[in-house]
Order: sequence, then C-alpha cells, then structure tokens
Amino acid sequence: MVPQSGAPGPIVVPTPTACQVRCAGCRGILNVPAGITEFACPNCKLQQMLPPELRHQQQQQQGIAQGIDPSKIQLPCAHCKSLLNVPHGLDRFVCPQCKVELAVDLTKLHNYLTTLSNGGFTTTAYISGQPEEVNEVVVDVEREEDEGGTIGETFTDYRPSKLSIGPPHPDPVVETSSLSAVQPPEPTYELKIAEEMEKSSALSSLQLETIIYASQRHSQHLPDNKRAGFFMGDGAGVGKGRTIAGLIWENWQHGRRKAVWLSVSSDLKFDARRDLDDVGATCVEVHALNKLPYSKLDSKSVGIMEGVIFLTYSSLIASSEKGRSRLQQLVKWCGPENDGLLVFDECHKAKNLVPESGGQATRTGEAVLEIQVQLPEARVVYCSATGASEPRNMGYMVRLGLWGPGTCFPQFQSFLEALEKRGVGALELVAMDMKARGMYVCRTLSFKGAEFEVVEVPLEADMMEMYKNAARLWAELRVELLKATASLSDERPNSSQLWRLYWASHQRFFRHMCMSAKVPAVVRLAKQALLEDKCVVIGLQSTGEARTEEAVTKYGAELDDFVSGPRELLLKLVEDNYPLPQQPVQMPEEGVKESGRKRHVAPTGISFKGRIRKAARCKAPSDVETDGEYETESEPESTDSDEEYQICEICMIEDTTKTVLQCSSCGKSIHAACLVPPEMDLVEGDWSCPMCKKQTEEYIKSRHAYIADLWKRYEAAKERKNQILETIRALDLPNNPLDDIIDQIGGPDRVAEMTGRRGMLVRASSGKGVVYQARNTKDVSMEMVNMHEKQLFMDGKKLVAVISEAGSAGVSLQADRRAKNQKRRVHITLELPWSADRAIQQFGRTHRSNQACAPEYRLLFTNLGGERRFASIVAKRLESLGALTQGDRRAGPSLSAYNYDSVYGKRALHMMYKAIIEQSDQPVLPPNCLVGEREKIQEFHSLARAALISVGIIRDAIPGTGKDTWKLSGRILENDMNDVGRFLNRILGLAPDIQNRLFEYFISILDILVQDARKEGDFDSGIVDIKANLIKLQGSPKTVHVDAMSGASTTLFTLMIDRGITFEAASGLLDQNAKIVVNQTDDGFYESKREWLGRKHFLLAIECPRLLPRTFKIFRPASGEALREMNLVELRSKYKRVSSVEKVHDFWQEEFQISAEQCMHGPKCKAGASCTIGKRIQEFNILGGLILPVWGIVEKSLSKQARQSHRRLRVVRLETTSDNQRIVGLHIPNPAVNSVLQGLS
Repeated sequence: MVPQSGAPGPIVVPTPTACQVRCAGCRGILNVPAGITEFACPNCKLQQMLPPELRHQQQQQQGIAQGIDPSKIQLPCAHCKSLLNVPHGLDRFVCPQCKVELAVDLTKLHNYLTTLSNGGFTTTAYISGQPEEVNEVVVDVEREEDEGGTIGETFTDYRPSKLSIGPPHPDPVVETSSLSAVQPPEPTYELKIAEEMEKSSALSSLQLETIIYASQRHSQHLPDNKRAGFFMGDGAGVGKGRTIAGLIWENWQHGRRKAVWLSVSSDLKFDARRDLDDVGATCVEVHALNKLPYSKLDSKSVGIMEGVIFLTYSSLIASSEKGRSRLQQLVKWCGPENDGLLVFDECHKAKNLVPESGGQATRTGEAVLEIQVQLPEARVVYCSATGASEPRNMGYMVRLGLWGPGTCFPQFQSFLEALEKRGVGALELVAMDMKARGMYVCRTLSFKGAEFEVVEVPLEADMMEMYKNAARLWAELRVELLKATASLSDERPNSSQLWRLYWASHQRFFRHMCMSAKVPAVVRLAKQALLEDKCVVIGLQSTGEARTEEAVTKYGAELDDFVSGPRELLLKLVEDNYPLPQQPVQMPEEGVKESGRKRHVAPTGISFKGRIRKAARCKAPSDVETDGEYETESEPESTDSDEEYQICEICMIEDTTKTVLQCSSCGKSIHAACLVPPEMDLVEGDWSCPMCKKQTEEYIKSRHAYIADLWKRYEAAKERKNQILETIRALDLPNNPLDDIIDQIGGPDRVAEMTGRRGMLVRASSGKGVVYQARNTKDVSMEMVNMHEKQLFMDGKKLVAVISEAGSAGVSLQADRRAKNQKRRVHITLELPWSADRAIQQFGRTHRSNQACAPEYRLLFTNLGGERRFASIVAKRLESLGALTQGDRRAGPSLSAYNYDSVYGKRALHMMYKAIIEQSDQPVLPPNCLVGEREKIQEFHSLARAALISVGIIRDAIPGTGKDTWKLSGRILENDMNDVGRFLNRILGLAPDIQNRLFEYFISILDILVQDARKEGDFDSGIVDIKANLIKLQGSPKTVHVDAMSGASTTLFTLMIDRGITFEAASGLLDQNAKIVVNQTDDGFYESKREWLGRKHFLLAIECPRLLPRTFKIFRPASGEALREMNLVELRSKYKRVSSVEKVHDFWQEEFQISAEQCMHGPKCKAGASCTIGKRIQEFNILGGLILPVWGIVEKSLSKQARQSHRRLRVVRLETTSDNQRIVGLHIPNPAVNSVLQGLS
C-alpha cells in the first residue's frame, strides 16, 4: 500500500484493449495496453510492473488495480486478494480496494517470499484481517533515520582562518556552522595597502581578508575569458562600505584609477566619501553621476579622467531626451579594455532578471547584465546581505562562474532547475561551494543576546464583530458588481480590469484590518517596554498616506476623527469602478425629426411620361434658390421653362402653381387644397405629409419611452451605488493604524516618525477632532525631517520610533555606545515586509555595530488563518535566504512553521479542493467532525463551498435540485487548484470562524503529506546534524577531484560513528531534568507493550516544555536522541512506564551491547550486514569540499539506489569527537560509494 503522498492524477478513460491500474507513486489512474507488463507513469515517471493477476486475465477487473512499486514489498490482501505495495516496516493499514483493516502476518512472510523467488504466485494470507504482534520500534527508528539527526548550533564565532593581519573587528562577528566547516583556498595575493592599514587600523582583519580574496579572485579568468567576479555577502554592521573603499584604494595603488560604484540612494555618496577618507584615500574623487551631463565624462567640458563614478540603479537605466543613456556613457568612459572595479552595492536591486513564468525581466536587471557584458575585463564585486534570497535572483551574477562553459550547467536555467529540484539542501551546497573556491564571504554581527519571538494576537470581541461585518459586506459587494456588470449587456466595461481592481483592493483592505487588529497588542507591548526602561521601534510597510490625503482633499483639513484607511479604500473602489450604464442624453425635437427624415429617404427626381421633372420644395420667393439642373447621359441639357412641374400624390394632377407642398421626409408632392383639412397658410421650413407625420410622432413617442427607460435604469443604478456608499460609510471600521498607534502612545511629541509621508493627522488642542498638518516645521525642512526625528530618538528625547521602509533606508537605530539613548531596543513588526530581503533590511535598523545591547524582536500575527499568507511569503524567503546567503536555512529568524507555499502545501490544497467539491475520500476529517458524522461532514463541505464561492475561488456555481438542494456545484480553475497564495489571500475575506476552519482543514492535510514524505524519505530537511557519542575518521580523507582554477578539492571522508547512549548517561539526563523542571510526572523509562525476537524495547522519555499537545524527547539505547518527538497519546499507546529503574538497567545494557553488531531486525535480517536500522556503530561516508563540479556524477549514482531515501541529495554536518573537526557535505550511502568513486575516476 502506498500512503497518499500526492494528489490523485487525472482519470483516463479506458480503451477496450487496456486495463486500468492505479499508479504506485502519484496514485493517478492509468490505462495499460494489452501485452504490456512493465511501464512508467507519465506523471511521476515511476517505473512499475503490472500486478500478476492482471497479467493472466484479459477481462475487465472489478475496481482499480494498484501498480507495482519496486522499492516496496508486494503483498496480497487476505480479503480481496489485491496485490498491495507495502513499505518496509509498515505493520497495519487499510486495503485501498476493499477498505478492510489489515495487519502483517510475520509467520508466513518467509514462505511467501520464497514462493515468489521461485517464480510462483500465491494468495496465501500474508496479510490477515486481525492485528498481530509487530515491531513498532523498528518502524519508528527507520523513519527517524530516514529523516536524519538533530539540529545543532547555527552560528560559530568567526576569525580569519588563514590570515593574521589587521586588528580584530570591533564587534563579535559570527558565521554559520555550515560555512565555518568549509575552508577558503590559500591566500596568495600580496596586499599593497597592508602596511598602511596596519598603522592606521582603519580596516579590521576580516575586512582585509575580504580585500585579499576579492583581489585574488579578480586575477583569474573564467572559461569564457571574462574576468572572474566576487560576492561580498556580509550582513549589516560588518562594514561593507568601508571594505569597498579599501578595495578601491588597493586598486588605485596598482594604477587602476577608474571605478564605478552603484548603490540604492544618491545620498549614500556621502557615506562613500566618508569611507574613502577613513581608509586614507582622500585623493580619490567621488563624482555623483546624476549631477553630471550626458556628454562624454572625459571631455574637456566635464573633465573627469579618473576617480569613482557613484550612481544609483535608477540612473543606470536613465536616458536623456535625445536618447543618450547613462549605461553607454559609463561604458565609453571606462573603455572596453578597462580592468577597474565595477561594484554593485545592494545588488539585490537587480534580482528580477529571471522572473517567474509569465513575468518580464526588469530594466534594472537587464542593465546590470548588459554593463557586465560590455566590460568583460572589469573587476566585478556583488555586494549585498540579501543578494541571493533564492536561486532565481542570482541570474545577473554571471561572473561567479557557477554556470556556463566549463561547468555542469550550460546555462543559468539548468542551474536553476537543478537547485529547485533538489530543494534547500542543494541551496546550502552553493554557498559552501562558493566559499571553498574563494569567491564568497558571508559574516554577520553576532545575534547573541537578541531575542526573536512570534506573537500571535487573538482578535478582540469588537474587532471580531467588525471583521465579520466587513467580510459580509465584501461578499455582498461582489454579488452587486456581478449583477451590475451583467445588466449592462453591450455597454459592459472591461470586466477583467474591474475584478483585478476588486481583488487587489480586497487584499489591501483585509491587510489593513489585520494591522488594525494588532494595534492594541502593539500599544500594550510598547507601554510594557517603556515601563521596563526600554525603548521601542515599531516597523511597518504602509503608512496609509494616500487614503489620508484623499480624505483631506474631500472633507477638509479638520476632521471629527482619524481617517479609516479600509473605509476610504472601499469608498474609492466603489466610486471609481461601480459599473453604471452610460448616462442617456435627451434628443431635441429637431434632432428627432432629422432622424425621421433619414429613415425615409426619397428620390429627388420624379419620372412622368418620359420627362425628367425637378422635385423642389414650395418656399417663399425669397427662399428659392437654384442648385443647378440634373443631367442624363441620353439627353442634352433641358431647355424647358424654369417653371417646375409637380404631381399631386392625391389628385395625380400635374400643376405648375406654387401651392404644391413637398414632404421633407418622403419627398411626395401634394396640393395644399387636397389636404383634409386644407392647408391655407403659407408653410415655411420643413413640412411632413400626414402619413410621415403619423410615423414620425410614433417614432418620437417610442424614442422618448426608450430614453425614459434608460434614465430609469441609470437612476436606479446610481441610487444603488449611493446606497452601497452609504452602507460603507455607516460600517464601523478601524482607523489608520499608524495614526492610531502614535495617538495612543502619546502623540507626535512622544513618538519619532521615520516614514515617507509628508503630513499626518494629530489631535486638535481642544481635544475634539483631528487636524491635518505637515510633518516638517519652519526650522526643519521636509528632506531633513526623518534625520531630525532620528536624532531626537537617539538622544532619548523620544523613546518610541515608528519606521517604514521608505523612510528608514540606511538609518541606524541601534543602542549605539556613542548615543545618549542606549536603552535596549524592542523592535515590534506590526506588518512584515512582502519579502525576506526587506525583512532582513528592517531587522538591521536596530542590530548594528557598536551597540551597547542587542535588540528584542517581536513578530506579530493575528490568529486569522488567512493572515498567514503574508507570513508564508516571508518565511519562504527567509528559509531560502538563510540557506543560500548564509549556508544554513536556520540562520534567519524561525518562521518556517508559517511556510505553507511549498510543494506539499500545493498538494494539500489540491486534495482539499477535491474533497470539498467532489465529496471524495479525504485523508483527514474536517475540523470538529468525528468518524461516522456524515451529516456534519456534509454540512462543513456545504459551508466551505459557499465560502469559496463568496471569495471567487469556486466559479460558475449552480444550486442543486431535488435531494441535492443543499449542494452547490461549480468548478475551480486548474491554475487555482495549486495556488496556495491565492487561497490564503482570498480566505482573509471570510468571517473568522469559517476562515480558521478552512485553514485548519488545509493544515491537517498538509501535516499528513509531510509525515508521509518523511516516512518515504522524500522530505527535504536541509542540513541535517549527525549527533553521536563517538565520531572519528577511519583512515585519511581521500581527494577525488581538484578544481583547476581555485585549487579547491572534493574529498571523501569515511567515519565511524557510535550513536548509542549508556544507561548511566540516560539516568543522568533524567536526574538533571528533574532538578530543572518539577512535577513532570510522565518523564521516565518506558518499555514497549509488544515483544520482538523474544524481548521488549526500552526508551527514555523527557517532556519538552511549553508544547501543546504534550510532546516528549525520545532516547534509545542504540540510537541515542531521536529526531522525531513523540506526543503523549502515541507514547502511551505503544509503551508503558516502568517504575523500577533496576528492571530497566539490564535490558538497556543488553540492547546497547547487541546493537553494536546487528540491526534491529535481528541476526537473520534479509538485508544482511548492509542494513543499519537501529545499528549503534555504523560506517558513514561524506563527500565534502567542492560539490558543484561533481554534482552530475553524484546525482546519477544516487539515482540508481534501491532504497528511496538513498536516492536524494542529503547534506549532513558532524563534528569529530576527538579533535573537533567539523565536516559538512553530501552523505553517500554505503551501497553507493563504489558507484560514486567509479564515476569520479
């Protein structure tokens, strides 16, 4: 049997000559043509065999058969005889065909396998319908070993390992444990400024180390003949700016007098000048490109022959009105052979060169790539603490030589695919690989003393009611917009544009609501910090300035209360985008008559007895004009008298008198006397005959009725729009969070604001209402207001600071030893940034060099399931950022619990949608539902469908009929089925109750899938720490590959590890824990309830503090501390507590001794000596050092392994117990070692 680790594949309609079989991997239903016994699934590519019962039968089988998975044991069900795929060690399960509960009958296993090996096939009940005694401990240990070891320390103190010049860095600096296990190449570069720096102490030892390795790297060329580049990934506070200045000064000494320095802000030019002066490069001029003309920089008029050109990324893509570009200006100034420095400071600004599918590359990314192409000899430096938040963002780093000629990856796309396929473990290898080749450094200020806490904020009662009403209003508004759009028929506006605006506003609205829900908690935490003699920094992203300015424009500068951002946003959406019919215009009477004439076009000539007569209107003599005669091809110009002939349509008499009238609509002529009543007065202007007059009046009447109906529809739509606007105005919605926080903490006099907004609302001096005022004063300009506010905070005159991304770039707010205010900073994130890059930058405002104390970080989330959307985005980036930028995914704050936008999250969402829409078998029960409560489950699915319809995920919903009236049918677009972001985003607009229940349902399915992935050995856990009592090298490490450019090597380490724990050590742990924590009644030794090979297994369980449900750390004699913790329910179901310690002693020691020689399966294990499950002493092989050049060979060798967990790249880390040598690299399973060595040779 195969666990449901993936969503079912598409159902294929069987052909007459095919049989149906369920894939053993993805569980999709496949059609296998007659005569085919071996095949591969087209979806998951798993190689499989047709079950034996289908090989001998051509007729249609009842039910759907299961394909054979070669990595599992095939066993027949005792009830329906279906052949099932059973993972090794799985003891009890349910048959997917007949749904009968089954258990393994171990007594018949040997005979059954022998029969199969002899070519026979039997349905002897290897699986019985009654549970038997099974070794659950073996199953648990096997799963734990597939998952890996425990997580160790993340950071280690950093000191240059191969250099001893320069003073130590002024603050403690650390490096991740993974990177610290990798040694850089030997330094061979002679530093020219070394003696000068030794005297001045302007640069620390680690800054000088960076300059040496960068210069050494710049002396090399890549296989495509471009100069190699360097990546400086140091964190905030390490001093990247001064290091760049030192690198410029070093190159200046070698005669390279031209340098280009790109950064994010033109103001940082002053920092560049300061850093150059600090290292002694006072003679090097810094020129701001934005102040220079577009002409040649080295021309006589401009006169820049050398120095540093400082520019921003915005300037790089700028051009003049005449089409001259800054990029070409720089290239011409440098020259194609220029080998000076090209520094990309804060290079993450170019990260979108290779966007997600469907996106477009940014102009900045393209320009950064282009200038590197045009300056092949430039000495490129990529500089950013967040330059590689994920592999896709490395697309512009072409000078690192990670892809292209001479590598395993011919182009960046193949490099990207390989990393994304292998997950976090592969990302961690890249950072270590770059350091080993001398192209990368990444140190950061020690976070020792800094505290990270994720604070979940429950909604208060009034906020809960407010949220419910807002969700209801948005659902009603959606229906209103659907109706209004449908009623417009041909006048319908651009519907897709309307709904894009609707969902964008929907997201912003509920994001505002989530922020507002956290305001009371922010105020409470801030006031608590102030009472504890600390100061507070509150970080957010959006200030609500646009909504505030719109409200001030509409209502004036004096208002009754602070502006509600959500209300103004909703009002703007409806006012600007509510679909109204086009306003009708009443046509004047003349216009209607003119329309009537156009509808009755008459000929201008009347033929009678072969003569051409002119049809002229009867007018007053003064009005009669001659327009010229009509001519025909058969007759010459008429020579008749000017007297006009006209025939009366009533009496048919031709007359020459001037009393014949002509209809202006149909052109017919009628005697005035023939009319009833006769027309006695002279007619001036247009005249209509009785028939046309009747038709025209009917037309006018219908036209008036039509326009009246249009007006009625328009007024009704307008009235409905006004009603919606009034409903919005009457809705109780929260105020702008920024204004609310400042007001509750004490107003602008007590809060320093560093944001990008120009004005703010403050309480009026009378206490009634609020007044809009500019943030700057007469003494402080708008450009300097943030710096002024910062100084007030650093001087301690204001103890609370509010910062946004726009206003705090480059601002240092740490407890600086040089500042008056050295109180500990409590950094509260009211609103997480959209990306981890920005989150890290924001955290860096309060954690920098020369600080008296480290900050406390409080990351706030509400208990709304949907808000985890924002946490999910940042968590995903932080996980990758830590992995790639720092070589360890745990290097950032721990938000991985909030990362739902993963491959498992997408699969879980797909399964949940199918369960809700199709009422299919779900892997877990919905929240608050029990087995057998069918009506309750149906009720939940009905509520879930209605909720998904209201937020636009389920489309084309049609109510059911008859017995299914409670059902709502519909469809979910294929793109939406796996879009976790959209799901978490949209459910924000649901009432909190159903929102949280839907989210809980999703998480329950996700947990099952992750557990299954762990069991199968497929779960990517990044770097895994191998912990053991004894770890020592077996012989000398073997060098299997050497990199020609850097000299870095790939080494195979063979180690012996002893993982066990003696009884004395286990007892010591229990006694030590008892002294620290009291009343832990369930801590102690346990024995298994069932025997295996005539004996029971024992373990030590110690409860993990502050975890619900109650969870325990597990220690076993043979394998020590287990990675997987066990909850109390599972512990009590499999084990019973032993009160007598003496009883445990002998059994514990016996298992400890036996496990040194054999695995947990006993001496007759079918895998023989190669089985390591539960074996205490093992041989362990690690491929360390340089990995990327041999990536393809290792991957190919591992793909041939029989065991699933042996096929994946697994990055491990361990430390030898004798000499504390740290080793990080790829774990090579023992069966694969020879294959890998053969490939490398």
